[in-house]
Amino acid sequence: MSIAALRDENEHLKALLAQTQAALSEHQGALAASEEARRRLEVILGELRRDRFGAKSEKLRPDQYHLPLEDVEIAQGILDAAQEKAEKVIQGRSRNATDQSSHRNRGCLPAHLPRVERIIEPASTLCPCGCGAMTKIGEDVSKRLDVIPAQWRVLVTRRPKYICRRCSGPVVQAHAPEHVVPSGLPTEAAIAHVIVSKFGDHTPFYRQSEIYARQGIRLDRATLGNWSGRACFHLQPIADHMRRHLAMADRLFMDETTAPVLDPGRGQTKKGYFWAIVSDDRGHSGPSPPIVLFRYAPSRSGAFAEQFLNGFGGRFLQCDAYDGYDRLTEVARLQGPWTLVHCWSHLRRRFVKLARNSKSPIAEAPVRHIAQLYAIEAMVRGASPDIRLAARKEHSLALVAALKMWFEKQLSMISSGSTLAEDIRYALNHWQGLTRFFEDGRLELDTNPVENAIRPVCLTRKNALFAGHEIGAENWALLASIVATCKLNDVNPAAYIAETLEAIIDGHPHSRIEDLMPWRFRKSSSQPQ
Repeated sequence: MSIAALRDENEHLKALLAQTQAALSEHQGALAASEEARRRLEVILGELRRDRFGAKSEKLRPDQYHLPLEDVEIAQGILDAAQEKAEKVIQGRSRNATDQSSHRNRGCLPAHLPRVERIIEPASTLCPCGCGAMTKIGEDVSKRLDVIPAQWRVLVTRRPKYICRRCSGPVVQAHAPEHVVPSGLPTEAAIAHVIVSKFGDHTPFYRQSEIYARQGIRLDRATLGNWSGRACFHLQPIADHMRRHLAMADRLFMDETTAPVLDPGRGQTKKGYFWAIVSDDRGHSGPSPPIVLFRYAPSRSGAFAEQFLNGFGGRFLQCDAYDGYDRLTEVARLQGPWTLVHCWSHLRRRFVKLARNSKSPIAEAPVRHIAQLYAIEAMVRGASPDIRLAARKEHSLALVAALKMWFEKQLSMISSGSTLAEDIRYALNHWQGLTRFFEDGRLELDTNPVENAIRPVCLTRKNALFAGHEIGAENWALLASIVATCKLNDVNPAAYIAETLEAIIDGHPHSRIEDLMPWRFRKSSSQPQ
């Protein structure tokens, strides 16, 4: 072989080596990206697993998994994309259709959504051999979820005028319909959308204003607030009737949360409170609909709890151990004073926190005992009160008695100034309220129904920062009550508020206000809104 040939072969080998090294570098980069995505996913899953299954930490509620699960899904998407890129680089191809099918959207496409079809034809349907047009023998069909941004429209109302040409009779014209905002811009559906966006989806007015501006619609937050205030005025009878329903309930839940309110003149906020009153009989399949009513008060004083429950005929009040409720046990009523039913979930949180912070096996024991109580409750949830009560007396009574003996024994053995002793004294001091659920099968172990109802208010408060004034906080409470009650009854709040406002404006008789209650509205699960 000549020297020139050897030189050419050497150059060829060098070029091939450089190409191989570049490909290797690219492979290594793709694999590193895949490995980093996998590592990030494992970290997120590890944290979620500890929150969900960790023996020494309080387990999260289902609705608290949303944010970490969203992070998991994002990380999974990054991992999938990185792996696909690595496979494409290494194997020189992308995944085939069979591989992709396992990662299709696991959701379903509702039948009521409109279908827009597009047909993708080959560049030519003529036979490449020159035989002529080919015959269609089938087709592949794929369905994907598409979105059109929220579409605003202008509703034009025309009222023709008529007159008789043969006589001098009067001009005939239909009466102009009444509106929540007379001669104003919004329809009742637009107002309902604004209300639900804030009090159901936690989007304050100023953020809504920015969203609408992106579609060329200029609506400042003062305008949105004015619309909501007008709706609040017309919806007041709805909230009043909901209160009358609550007043007839024999068992109620009650809780409170802070509500920062702007203090005029100082440029600062002061602390007010939203009080939530809930009736929810779904745990024992009761006939009454679930209702939540929020009330605003400038403080947390138990006097406001007494004021808000004035005229109520219930017997049991399920609440936490806040001493402001104690005064209700001394209120003179025809039905007698309120009987307080305390919350096992609040007790459990104390020992969960202690076990997490101190790693104490003693603190873990009551957590396991309480878990057994909840397991028994889960078996009879939705059953009649008699069945629930019988199961509690058969299975839970001995557990609770043993737990009390354990508390008393531990209290005599540990330091009286320890956190564990404080938590045990909390349990024993409220033992009567904690064991009320043995008296009536309608009672629950905890106050979770009211805590779940009050959580959306906390989210709205966090996003909106504060209410403009106390009157605004009262309106906030009213609208939040209606939206939350709709959700409890599986009702689309936007459709409900829009149609209810229209009915009230059109003169719906007050004597038939029951017909306008959220639980009388069509269910969102049975008919698309």
